[in-house]
Amino acid sequence: MTEGPSYGFDTLQIHAGARPDPATGARQTPIYQTTAYVFRDAEHAAALFNLQEVGYIYSRLTNPTVAVLQERVATLEGGVGAVCCSSGHAAQIMALFPLMAPGRNIVVSTRLYGGSITQFSQTIKRFGWSAKFVDFDDLDAIAAAIDDDTRAVFCESIANPGGYITDLDAVAKVADKAGLPLIVDNTSATPYLCRPIDHGATLVVHSMTKYLTGNGTVTGGVVVDSGKFDWSASDKFPSLSAPEPAYHGLKFHETFGPLAFTFHGIAIGLRDLGMTLNPQAAHYTLMGIETLSLRMQRHVENANRIASWLENHPAVDQVTYAGLPSSPYNDRVARICPNGAGGLFTVALKSGYEGCVKLVDSLEIFSHVANLGDTRSLVIHSASTTHRQLTEEQQIAAGAAPNVVRISIGIEDADDLIADLDQALAKASA
Repeated sequence: MTEGPSYGFDTLQIHAGARPDPATGARQTPIYQTTAYVFRDAEHAAALFNLQEVGYIYSRLTNPTVAVLQERVATLEGGVGAVCCSSGHAAQIMALFPLMAPGRNIVVSTRLYGGSITQFSQTIKRFGWSAKFVDFDDLDAIAAAIDDDTRAVFCESIANPGGYITDLDAVAKVADKAGLPLIVDNTSATPYLCRPIDHGATLVVHSMTKYLTGNGTVTGGVVVDSGKFDWSASDKFPSLSAPEPAYHGLKFHETFGPLAFTFHGIAIGLRDLGMTLNPQAAHYTLMGIETLSLRMQRHVENANRIASWLENHPAVDQVTYAGLPSSPYNDRVARICPNGAGGLFTVALKSGYEGCVKLVDSLEIFSHVANLGDTRSLVIHSASTTHRQLTEEQQIAAGAAPNVVRISIGIEDADDLIADLDQALAKASA
C-alpha cells in the first residue's frame, strides 16, 4: 500500500509495509526463512555491497520479513526508517553505536528500567563510554550534565516500572539547544499512546518483546530514525558525517540524507555487531502489531479502573499510575500520551518488602514473570529481581523501592483482576 496522511493508525498497523507476495499472492507477510539471496549477476552483487543499490544480500543485514516490520514500525512512529534487532537492549546499543566513541558520555534519566540502568552504568564502560544519571524533571540539571563529550540524551516516554511520563517537549528543547540527539525508549507507551518524534525526539527505541508483539512469544528490538537531525552540523558524529573507510570514503549523511542513520545501522551496525532479528520473530511481531490499538485501549481502560481501586485499598500506601488525578504527572497525559497513560504502574504496600513477596506468591491470574506488555496481567517485585543489582538508593530513584511491586495490567476482565488482587492483598497484609 501507499502510506499517506489519509490513513489512520488502525489501518497502518495492519497494512504499512506489507504487500501481497509477488511470487504467490500470499496476503499475510511470509516468513522468509533464508540465509542468503541469489544475485542477478556480478554487477548486481557489487552494487549491493557498495550501497549503490538497495536489496537483499544476507539475512544478518536484511530480510524481507524483517523489512516489512521495519517499515511498519517506522510508519507508526512517524520516522523515515528503522532497524530491527534481536532485543530491546540490542536496540539501545545499536542506537548509541554510531554516536559514541571512547571517552564519550550520554546523559540519561534516573527513571529507567533496571536492566537499562545496569547497561548504562556498568556494561557500556567496557566500550569506554559512560553515562550521567539525572532527574529529568530538573531541566537545569540535564543542561548542566551535558559537556563537550556528551553525544546523546536518553529517557523513556513512560518509564518502567513506575509509569512516570517524561515531559518530552521540554527535554527535547534542552537536547536541541546542545546540538544533541534525544533518544526515547517508547516501549511502555507504543506509538499508539505516544509518538516521541512529534515531541522532538531524534531516535526512538523499543523492546518489541513487550506491547508491540503483545503475546510473550519472542524478543526483538527496533531503532526508529526521525530523519530530522543534522549529523553534519558539527564534528561530533564522524561515523555519520565523515568518510567511512569500509566504503571507500562514503559519507553516510551526505549520501543518504535523512536516511543516514538507518543505512548506517544496517551497513555497519548489523554487519559488525550482528544483533539480527530472525524472520520468525519478525512475523510474530507483525501479527501482534495488527491489534496494537485494540489491545492498548483495553490495557488503558483496565489500568485506570484497577489503579483507582488500588489507590483506595487500606493495604496500599501509594499507586504511581499517571492516569490517576492524584498523580503529579497527570497533567502530562493529555499532552504527551493523549490516548492514555498505559498499562504499567507500581504499587507500594504498607506491609513492606515481606508484604510484596506474599502478594506476588498469592496472586492466581497475574503471572509472576520478568516481562511486561503481555495480553496477560503480570507482576514482579522489582527490588528483588529486575532492579536487584542496584543499591537501595538507586532502586528508590528508579521507582523500584523494596516495598513496591510492578504491575502490568493485561486485557482480561477487570472484575476478575480486582478480585485476584483483593484476595492476595488480604494475605499480604495479614
